[in-house]
Amino acid sequence: MKEFVISEAKVETAVLVGLVTQTQNERKTEEYLDELAFLAETAGAQVVKRFTQKLDQPNSVTYVGKGKLDEIKAYIDAEEEEEREVGMVIFDDELSAKQIRNIEGALKVKILDRTSLILDIFAMRAQTANAKTQVELAQYKYMLPRLQRLWTHLERQGGGSGAGGGKGSVGLRGPGETQLEMDRRIILNRMALLKQRLAEIDKQKSTQRKNRGRLIRVALVGYTNVGKSTLMNLMAKSEVFAENKLFATLDTTVRKVIIDNLPFLLSDTVGFIRKLPTDLVDSFKSTLDEVREADLLLHVVDISHPDFEEQIEVVNKTLADIGAAGKPMMIVFNKIDAYTYVRKAEDDLTPRTKANWTLEELMQTWMAKMAGDCLFISAKQRTNIEELRRVVYQRVRELHVQKYPYNDFLYQTYEEE
Repeated sequence: MKEFVISEAKVETAVLVGLVTQTQNERKTEEYLDELAFLAETAGAQVVKRFTQKLDQPNSVTYVGKGKLDEIKAYIDAEEEEEREVGMVIFDDELSAKQIRNIEGALKVKILDRTSLILDIFAMRAQTANAKTQVELAQYKYMLPRLQRLWTHLERQGGGSGAGGGKGSVGLRGPGETQLEMDRRIILNRMALLKQRLAEIDKQKSTQRKNRGRLIRVALVGYTNVGKSTLMNLMAKSEVFAENKLFATLDTTVRKVIIDNLPFLLSDTVGFIRKLPTDLVDSFKSTLDEVREADLLLHVVDISHPDFEEQIEVVNKTLADIGAAGKPMMIVFNKIDAYTYVRKAEDDLTPRTKANWTLEELMQTWMAKMAGDCLFISAKQRTNIEELRRVVYQRVRELHVQKYPYNDFLYQTYEEE
């Protein structure tokens, strides 16, 4: 069986490979590789080199062209001569079994794609039985169509031992195929067991949610590493694990929060990412149910990230994929303390771009676009946190009155103080 977890004790060196295609220009490819490098670092690897190639679409046999593959091989061999061994090559897109087999045969090192790297990180981060079960199921779903490459060292035997033994006779199948079928059966049985466990966990969590009383549910959603857990700690005065790494949070954490005299439930959920494996989303159904059943979504965005608008689109698409689109939502732009812009020189007559906008201009633009349904904060510096609490209080109170109008007399607004 393939080992998914990269040991944090040993730092492996990695080479990254990405493509510039008709739908992905050079700038976008570099952004994806930056994110892939962050993923590799989170998994415990050190990136030493990047390779890119312009192709209309990935090569169906080796992802990149033969010349580029030879170039990558030459670099790996040169590093070995300098006694700096390259431990793995990571590709920015999901690879087929055929591609992995051919690339491994050419490069003679461990091959990972973006999906398997994300699964590595999830396996490292999983702490509870629920998260471990969900990750294991996603791993098996990834592994199943790629089983054949694990047994390429066993030749498939032709012919047979039946009478005649000639062409077209039915004989014994080779050991490679037998082992492949055994592994496939083992994995399918294991997947069925894991799905049964997740169904039981889902039922338990559903019961827990029903037993939480008549409280409005607020869920923090957003791209990975935008500061959701830090914000959760500030809002709930709790100690949820927060770290400047991707997917620091896998299990949904739910806390009861009281602002003024109004209680509600606040949940911190797993972050989303570009090219997030569908199998992973499916496996984390019970975790993402907190998002589906929330009354209000706080979409946390890292405004200091140069591509934050695409991250917003990725999160919105993922929310739609899991059936959580259309819910009441506010955008919370975090990390305003880290926002930077390029000041144009007076003699620079080129058109201004988003990179030239000041924070104030960006704030005004988004306030107008969202009709005021957005806030700008710094969870790290605790900037505008009280304003956030005030606005969340107002929104939660409005939702509570809509759902439980007879409880309205219990609550007073900040304005009545």
